[in-house]
Amino acid sequence: MNMSIDKKSNNLNPQKRGEDVSLDLALRPKNFDEYVGQDKVKRNLTLAHLVAKEMNSQIKITSGPAISKVGDLVAIILRLEEGDILFIDEIHRLSKLVEEILYPAMESRAIDFVSGKGPSAQSYHLPLKPFTLVAATTRTSLLSSPLRSRFSGGSFRLDFYTIEDIEKIVCRNAKILCVETKPEAIKIIASRSRFTPRIANRLLKRARDYAEVKGQGIITPELAEEALNLLEIDHLGLESVDRRILDTIIKKFNGGPVGAGTLAAAMMEEVETIEEVYEPYLMQLGFLDRTPRGRCATSRAYEHLGLTPPSSSASDQNQQKLI
Repeated sequence: MNMSIDKKSNNLNPQKRGEDVSLDLALRPKNFDEYVGQDKVKRNLTLAHLVAKEMNSQIKITSGPAISKVGDLVAIILRLEEGDILFIDEIHRLSKLVEEILYPAMESRAIDFVSGKGPSAQSYHLPLKPFTLVAATTRTSLLSSPLRSRFSGGSFRLDFYTIEDIEKIVCRNAKILCVETKPEAIKIIASRSRFTPRIANRLLKRARDYAEVKGQGIITPELAEEALNLLEIDHLGLESVDRRILDTIIKKFNGGPVGAGTLAAAMMEEVETIEEVYEPYLMQLGFLDRTPRGRCATSRAYEHLGLTPPSSSASDQNQQKLI
């Protein structure tokens, strides 16, 4: 059984301290009962985990960037026991030579590789024990067609979470952190988490730290609001860079359209950062449109920034020209 998962990109994270890393591990769900949201994906993935559990097998975890040589992947695969699950994160970052080792492993449960160089080189064809390959990527477009087509078990996309699911996650993790959190404070944190559990956990820890310094260790709505305001996160979860993107499009480029490269140069940001970190959420909120001619700010973006939108927004005008 072979599966691939396309993950939505999240916000950039600063370098973490050891305490933060251990807390992140503690906050992660240990089983499907604790995992909130993504119900459709869970129903499809449960089978692989049940098979592994029933066969008393293990899950081996690695990532594309960590596998730099063919021998690295060969060594990992040969150590797999029957029924084991091999999880490869960021699989799109595997080199083509390494990737090709997976083809026979996924199709005929065997690997072919050459050891040595020159006249002393030897070719090997080794059978493998049955195993399940699960992979994750944030860049589906970078997966080669031969690799993508071999994931016969299914391909699933992790979408943004709902506010209700994020509230459940914040409530659960507040209990793990042993911090009392008022219901309204949970709603405030969840509403600013960009529909992403990882960000919700970061904001929860920030609110906890602020409550310990400024209050009695209890996260009240007022303290949660103050803590998030200090981070310049508004009531919809937009950060300063998000607002700068919209402000730049509206004020420097008359609402758009503007190309990604031009926008990145005007903001002194990387194009990839804008496209992968900020744009998905802005588009999810309906603040930004991607058109054939470039990015356009919508009337909702004007209203959020407290600006008066034109009689018809730039994106609407652009669409009228294309019709």
